Amino acid sequence: MKKEFILRILLTILLGAILYYIMLPPMNISSPDFWIFAFIILAIYIGSSILGLLNIQDNVIRFGKVPKKKMIGVAIIGSVFAIILVINLFHTPFLSAKSYAKRIVIDETGDFNKDIEEVDFNALPLLDKDSSQKLGDRVMGQMPELVSQFSVSDLYTQINYKNDIVRVTPLEYASVIKYFTNKAEGIKGYITVNSVTGETKLTKLKEGMKYAPSALFNDNLYRKLRFAHPTEIFEQARFELDNDGTPYWIVPTVKYAGVGLKKEITGIVMLDPVTGKTKKYAVKDVPTWVDHVYSPELVMEQIDDWGQYKKGFINSIFGQKDVVLSTSGYNYTVMNDDVYLYTGITSAAADQATIGFVMSNLRTKETKFYAVPGAEEQSAMASAKGQVQQMKYNSTFPLLINLNGKPTYLVSLKDNAGLVKMYGFVDVADYQKVVVTDASKGIETAANNYLGDDKVHENDSQKTKEIKISSIATTNIDGNTYYYIKDQEGMKYRASIKTNTDGLPYLKENDTITIRFKTEKEVTELIGISK
Repeated sequence: MKKEFILRILLTILLGAILYYIMLPPMNISSPDFWIFAFIILAIYIGSSILGLLNIQDNVIRFGKVPKKKMIGVAIIGSVFAIILVINLFHTPFLSAKSYAKRIVIDETGDFNKDIEEVDFNALPLLDKDSSQKLGDRVMGQMPELVSQFSVSDLYTQINYKNDIVRVTPLEYASVIKYFTNKAEGIKGYITVNSVTGETKLTKLKEGMKYAPSALFNDNLYRKLRFAHPTEIFEQARFELDNDGTPYWIVPTVKYAGVGLKKEITGIVMLDPVTGKTKKYAVKDVPTWVDHVYSPELVMEQIDDWGQYKKGFINSIFGQKDVVLSTSGYNYTVMNDDVYLYTGITSAAADQATIGFVMSNLRTKETKFYAVPGAEEQSAMASAKGQVQQMKYNSTFPLLINLNGKPTYLVSLKDNAGLVKMYGFVDVADYQKVVVTDASKGIETAANNYLGDDKVHENDSQKTKEIKISSIATTNIDGNTYYYIKDQEGMKYRASIKTNTDGLPYLKENDTITIRFKTEKEVTELIGISK
């Protein structure tokens, strides 16, 4: 019996070691992965014990009597499972709703025009992840010596790098065979795509990166992290660059309440992919060049908890007073050298309208709410696509910008090949106010079309004049209606429908009107019309 016991222990240790090498669970009792691993190990031991009780006689399998000690072991497993369930019950929203609401602190005094600077089209990240991937694949395809050995990772982390908004992604081993043939030199470099200009660059490293998700055995990124920090619970790693262009894997560390509940970030582990050296930072000590400490998914989850549970669990289900939720997507913007997530906030009724939006710093989790009622993002996307529905273009998730002092959605309309064909501007407060413009004309032309070519500020000099209409005609340019007016002295004028949406459609020949303009030209642009 003693020999059988030793054999079962050795078998369990052997299989457990193999399983640990594959699963890489943290040795942390708050992690669900730890308990899954522990229960599998116990199941292996109990299974080997049960097999030892089997007797085969005359081709018939018979169970021996199960000893009390083994029954006690099964009872202990059941008891541990029950204790976990009880502990977790006390950490569920049902009994701890207020603590869920406080997972994120949201400043509700945000002032849109004060906090969000007017858009600078020379620093606007128009390229989304899909477009960046296409550019990255293209530049990789121009390197035949690399493309046969490496592939491009689909990470494309958006970062602020030397005051430029870029997406960065590493190369990866193209296959298992390519790993073995290239592991001595490592992964050769990484790709950056400027999200404003589209400039794409493949940076080759003097020393190759040894540790990556596509590497095998002890070179695998997550295996390296686990062996260096056996008790830490990790989130997904992100690839970033420091201010000198040195690549690092940034891996947030996690703590839970109970087992697997109320996830919170405690800091990061920074891993040098060339040397494998790691360094831990608490959240408050993270270097400022790091842009991604909190994942968008976690921030969205915590925003929803804040919106649902402020007034308790029962209210979140039945009364739903002041219950709000995030909308069905998010995007990024960059301000003050940090990357921010923004998403709309809508009522629990999900009526396709927002009561405002939140912006959250992904390094510090500093979050503000802006009370800007209007259309939710999906409605804005549908509205822009509807302007050119015959083209069957797809819309990117909107960028939220301050255009002429007003919150405005900006979307790119793409064809089936993923090429940007048009830009669409949509008024957040009224998603039916939308103008789309051919992308070849440039983003500033698109903005001017949306504004009706009216970017006049209060202190700009304006002239007024009374004219009598000799003729009037209309035309549509890029989805925007313009009126061409000629007066009885032969002067010509042009006015966007936005100049006077109520009066322009009803003007006719021989009407006398007062016009406002800045400079008289061959065809004068009008900035105001009254009758």
